[in-house]
Amino acid sequence: MRFTAPFDNSYAALPPQFYTRLDPTPVAAPALLAYNSALAKRLRLPEADDATLAAVFSGQTVPDGAAPLAQLYAGHQFGNFNPQLGDGRAILLGETVGTDGIRRDIQLKGSGPTPYSRMGDGRAWLGPVLREYVISEAMHALGIPTTRALAATLTGEDVIRETVLPGAVLTRVARSHLRVGTFQVFAHRGQRAELAQLTDYAIARHYPDARGPMDLLRAVCAAQAELIAAWMSVGFIHGVMNTDNCTISGETIDYGPCAFLDSYFANQVFSSIDQMGRYAYSNQPRIAVWNMAQLATSLLQQLEDPAAGVEEATEIVHAMPARIETAWRARFGAKLGLSQPSEEDAALISDLLDLMQSAHADFTNTFDALARGPADAPGSTARDQFTDRDAFDAWATRWQARLAQETTPHEMMQAASPRVIPRNHRIEEMIAAAIAGDMAPFERLITALTDPFATTDLDLMRPPTPAQAVPATFCGT
Repeated sequence: MRFTAPFDNSYAALPPQFYTRLDPTPVAAPALLAYNSALAKRLRLPEADDATLAAVFSGQTVPDGAAPLAQLYAGHQFGNFNPQLGDGRAILLGETVGTDGIRRDIQLKGSGPTPYSRMGDGRAWLGPVLREYVISEAMHALGIPTTRALAATLTGEDVIRETVLPGAVLTRVARSHLRVGTFQVFAHRGQRAELAQLTDYAIARHYPDARGPMDLLRAVCAAQAELIAAWMSVGFIHGVMNTDNCTISGETIDYGPCAFLDSYFANQVFSSIDQMGRYAYSNQPRIAVWNMAQLATSLLQQLEDPAAGVEEATEIVHAMPARIETAWRARFGAKLGLSQPSEEDAALISDLLDLMQSAHADFTNTFDALARGPADAPGSTARDQFTDRDAFDAWATRWQARLAQETTPHEMMQAASPRVIPRNHRIEEMIAAAIAGDMAPFERLITALTDPFATTDLDLMRPPTPAQAVPATFCGT
């Protein structure tokens, strides 16, 4: 069965300096594990049987209208600049314009080696594929800008990491895969014409009201500020905020060593490769600003006199911490029922987080308990999260006094505080089951996380026991 998608490939129309054209590497025995049919309809993809879908979304068959390519980019990785990275295990099949009028990329991850693989095999194994599928779809349901998961397929081939593991391919959907690193590679090479063309392309695709590189910088800074605040509000730690993992669109991308907080700890690190805590939970706002400074430096290189734009670029980047603070206050204010949180309310929010840290209170369950009714209401479990209940009571008295100024605070809180998140231990359990051929835990997580604010699966809401806790997460490459 032929698979003909309505591709409209604008990135492939750019000059060949931006990518390398090549097809995915065929696999031994593709098998469909999961398919996001609702997203497929939005992308205007045709219906097809499982065998056809498996062939297309494993890279076994290139669909009609596709223009497969691997994108070029550079990036700072843990602060160290690598002048050439690129899609080392991914192939962009093409773009479609969905039923909502939005243009999106369709990309295969784990599709085989490319010129940018840097001695890697270009493949992915099942664990990271299912992790990204579940967590990216959970982020979407939480209302946080993110790439999406369209399909997961087994390849019928083994992948060698520390051990032999089942190979898989993830089909990822994004508004684009343009990254800060995409600009960095041309800036570093002094390719001003290509840099200017990329800037024009990014503006046309994502921010059509922008006028020139500094307007683009301002728009990306605004999008990233909102994204970081959204991450923080659900306890999400990206884990690898390199500039090649920072999108121009403001979407979350690359769910490698990411994780969600269980008990609250401001300096929590899960990533096994983040030995110095560069990308710890509390450091994410600072790193976002650092990443935007790298984007500013790159964008300036296309100007006839880069020094002439330094003052404006500096002003834009220096304004970003205040942007993040405002967005953070709005997000956490909503979690406490505050419709227009003031700067004074920031102390109320921070004091609660400090109490949560000292008590090792569960991040998600604390805010969920507060959202279910007054802290002193019969049956409230909010106090149960805290070891020092007198300290919590003192804070709750302040909060209730402030809440008296609001009209429908608990409706607002319930809309801002999920009941269930993809907890780390549940993700690991799901992966272990899938390796053994059991997809039931995957299906259970996907079902519950589709409506994270109203789930009734109380078991998935429970934090891990000490024996279940996941101390570290891994990149998976």
